[in-house]
Amino acid sequence: MKRILDWFGANPMRSAIACIVAILVLGSAANMLSPPQMVRNWYPYLSHTPQVEISETGFSVSPVSDWSYDYGVETDTTYQDSASYNFDHLRRVWFMLEPQPGSQLAAHTLLLFEFEGDRLLGLTIEARREEGEDYSAFHGQFNAFELIYIWASARDLLVRRAVMLDHEVFVYPVDITDEQNRMLLTHLLERSQSLSHTPRYYNTIVSNCTNELAKAAGFHWAPAYVLTGRSDEYLYRRGILPGASFEQAHRRSDITTFVQALNEAPPEVFDRALLQELRRRNHL
Repeated sequence: MKRILDWFGANPMRSAIACIVAILVLGSAANMLSPPQMVRNWYPYLSHTPQVEISETGFSVSPVSDWSYDYGVETDTTYQDSASYNFDHLRRVWFMLEPQPGSQLAAHTLLLFEFEGDRLLGLTIEARREEGEDYSAFHGQFNAFELIYIWASARDLLVRRAVMLDHEVFVYPVDITDEQNRMLLTHLLERSQSLSHTPRYYNTIVSNCTNELAKAAGFHWAPAYVLTGRSDEYLYRRGILPGASFEQAHRRSDITTFVQALNEAPPEVFDRALLQELRRRNHL
């Protein structure tokens, strides 16, 4: 013990660094060893745990987030109590990308599921933050956040990003078969259903928004699932996002200005107007 104390006395700077490292390691270890929780003081947008019911012919989700926004502010926090859909009415999947401002390597990825009658249901997979807690990709590697699947209206997901946050948003048609569309949706519903009774941790590397989608699709791991800002380009190279070139596909998928203008329209016309514009751009 005397030799240890002598070393600390002779190397004060190294001692300080060693203590800081030890505190960080012990703190991370304690956090990583604690089980994920269902109940915390969640940030309001992340506070509702969706309940999913699946049958052979369809499914229901409750609640569905349908918040409203203006620039920099949430203006209404409405939820649809329950929304039901028939699997046979699924028409298309749309891939949505929200680049992180100032970075070409980071982005948030989401999906929109299009059903008969111009109905859209969106999914965002997020790090479930507590009230007053900021997201950190670094801390997200050490069980700092639980994982949550949020089912929401297309208006909620798009306007939140394009208007309230003033971020760019890109929406691409996904070129897969009807069977693959249904399989992807079913797997995501099952994973969401599991989270409603068995919480899991978010992880920046292995359980983020993009690789959770990739797992549900049955894809093998790829760098684009961590460097998520390039996930659209990766999907294009795989032939999943159509277009004569990636540049063309990327350019026509930029829906930011259109969504900002559409926020002035009544909520009930949002899905139809959005789909009409997306079909026009993609010649569908």
